[in-house]
Amino acid sequence: MMPKPVTYKDSGVDIDAAHKSNSLIKGHVKKTFDSSVVTDMGAFAGVVNLEKLKKYNNPVLVSSIDGVGTKLAVASMMKKWDTVGKDIVNHCANDILAVGGEPLFFLDYVASGKLEPKTMEQIVKGMSEACLENGMPLIAGETAEMPGVYMEGEHDIVGCIVGVAEKDRVLNGTALKEGDVLIGLESNGLHTNGYSLARKVLFDVAGFSVDDKVGDFDVSLGEEMLRPHKSYVKVAMDIMTKFSVHGIAHITGGGLLDNIPRILPKGLAVEIQKSSLNPPEIFRLIGEKGNVPEDDMYRTFNMGVGIVIVVPENESEKILGRLKELGEEAGIIGKVVSGQPSVKLI
Repeated sequence: MMPKPVTYKDSGVDIDAAHKSNSLIKGHVKKTFDSSVVTDMGAFAGVVNLEKLKKYNNPVLVSSIDGVGTKLAVASMMKKWDTVGKDIVNHCANDILAVGGEPLFFLDYVASGKLEPKTMEQIVKGMSEACLENGMPLIAGETAEMPGVYMEGEHDIVGCIVGVAEKDRVLNGTALKEGDVLIGLESNGLHTNGYSLARKVLFDVAGFSVDDKVGDFDVSLGEEMLRPHKSYVKVAMDIMTKFSVHGIAHITGGGLLDNIPRILPKGLAVEIQKSSLNPPEIFRLIGEKGNVPEDDMYRTFNMGVGIVIVVPENESEKILGRLKELGEEAGIIGKVVSGQPSVKLI
């Protein structure tokens, strides 16, 4: 007797769901297209022309790839997926900003145990909105349904960004000097880092649920934790065109203590005044409910600072004035001193 026919769908992969997803996301992706995009959706690869490079004298390409991480677990609890789409775009854009890169285009990869077209639409909708905010097209992507690798309801979201910078203006640490000051631009919360510790404390130790109203939040705990990672690209690009910028640090995993030393050359360190920081309440809640050591807090979370811009002291007040004009909350949080690359909290 012949065995019963087994289809691809029987193995857990639904091609029809993939086609439906593509249909739902097409409009969101097309909104991001500009005159640089050569290929349409569905091509084997995304193609862009290089017209934007004409304004550069000696352009270099800048690239980065990253994932959303365990913030996805909170999105799953909330069944809310648009904000994590924004997260991956803004996180990647801030990463290339740290070396002076201007975004050119973005690519995404979304994997799941079972493809849900409506969920995929939410994710890509968030990506497209963030791509428009950062001034770049979403030129290509991959949607992978992987039963047996991911459980049903699980997702992984990864993004790749390519940008451009003027070669002689790449921020590589060589311009940093003793006496430079650090300007911190405020974050709006956790961004995309520290969620393993945050979930452990808030859900396992404190016993909260994503629907609870806690602290002084005007939204549920889950909504507070899903605030999208801010993009600083337009603001920082404006500052770089008008003032001297010696360095930029994106405060991601590793917090202030581990990210700032990444931009410091040998012989220079940083002192940060804790009193100058204004961490959002989510950090106070995590610290108190988990009795988290201060060093762990500063090595895990951004503690209210999304990026740090290092500038000459004599330009700092003008830069702060311009940031205020742009609607950005910012302040001087420290200075560059002599020493081995490190951060000292004082």
